[in-house]
Amino acid sequence: MENGLTHIYTGDGKGKTTSAIGLAVRAEGNNLRVCWISFHKDIEKFYSEFKILGGIGVDVFAYAKYCKVLNPFKSEDELVKNARRDCMEGVKFISREIYKKNYDLLILDEILISLREGYLKEDEIYGLLNSKPKTLELILTGRCPDEKLKGIIEIVDYVSKIEKVKHPYDKGIERRTGIEY
Repeated sequence: MENGLTHIYTGDGKGKTTSAIGLAVRAEGNNLRVCWISFHKDIEKFYSEFKILGGIGVDVFAYAKYCKVLNPFKSEDELVKNARRDCMEGVKFISREIYKKNYDLLILDEILISLREGYLKEDEIYGLLNSKPKTLELILTGRCPDEKLKGIIEIVDYVSKIEKVKHPYDKGIERRTGIEY
């Protein structure tokens, strides 16, 4: 069996999750077993692409279903406490369950936001990287500053930085259903 490689899709541009979706579809189309785990996205209320992924056979899960934009908590402290707890539940689920299921491709969508916001620590990400099954292809997505990713970038195999050159947000245009989410 081939060794699975590790990818990072980061940067301030649009398309990190979209790139991961494309890879998931490609893998599923080639009869690979695919699992998608989202962080900071309520996939039941938003993000209709997960209905399609589930429909083609991708196993889909979500942890820490809120973020600063969709914060259901009254205080920042409450958000941080709950996000940290839920992100740790996701990491435990990956380590204890997902890594044992012989997936070919695992996408951890927006997990790098968890690192950026301090909900997960760098050593917890290293733990996931170091304990992944040898044949598993692993993708981590999310916007995260280079200084937080420096050590991680050194040990992964692919790094794609998606750069924003121009975006409608800059003109005050809100995110749109079916385009940004």
